[in-house]
Amino acid sequence: MAILSQGSWRTPLGDAAIDAELAAELMQACPRLREDAVAHEREHSLEVQIPFLQRLAPADFRFVPVVLGADRYGLLEELGHALAKVVAAQSERVLVIASTDMNHYESDALTRAKDEMAIARILALDPRGLYDTVRGAGITMCGYAATAAMLVAMRDLGAEKAELVRYATSGDVTGERDEVVGYAGLIVR
Repeated sequence: MAILSQGSWRTPLGDAAIDAELAAELMQACPRLREDAVAHEREHSLEVQIPFLQRLAPADFRFVPVVLGADRYGLLEELGHALAKVVAAQSERVLVIASTDMNHYESDALTRAKDEMAIARILALDPRGLYDTVRGAGITMCGYAATAAMLVAMRDLGAEKAELVRYATSGDVTGERDEVVGYAGLIVR
């Protein structure tokens, strides 16, 4: 469970600053988080999100990057509880993002069926169910650990529902249906 607690990330839109104070609070609440720049070097899910935030969030937004290689549910639950505790203590609103794609490189029909199972667990605000479904059904969802931790945090924070904004596969864009990747946008409130 890797975190970066200082510095900034550079994108073509400029620098995005890490919220050092919030990162320190999260590291104190979850001592298993380790400062680890190497873990972030090749991780691209955060890189995908930062430009959107740079365009849509206030110009002075800050973020805390966390990358998960851990896949034991207990660790994810521990992180989720710690995240909720830290977020609840903030005077400003905090947006929690779990970035992932869905199933990879299977047929469009199989990918949709597998993704539907995972999405159902997210919509039910069921972190353990998501974890078990992804692992049991062989769903190749890269960020399921982050999504499970986020769901734990959101439930602790009083979330009552999740909404599917949009679902598609790469086949919807390319027309290729033999090997696709699934994508879903969901909001948890």
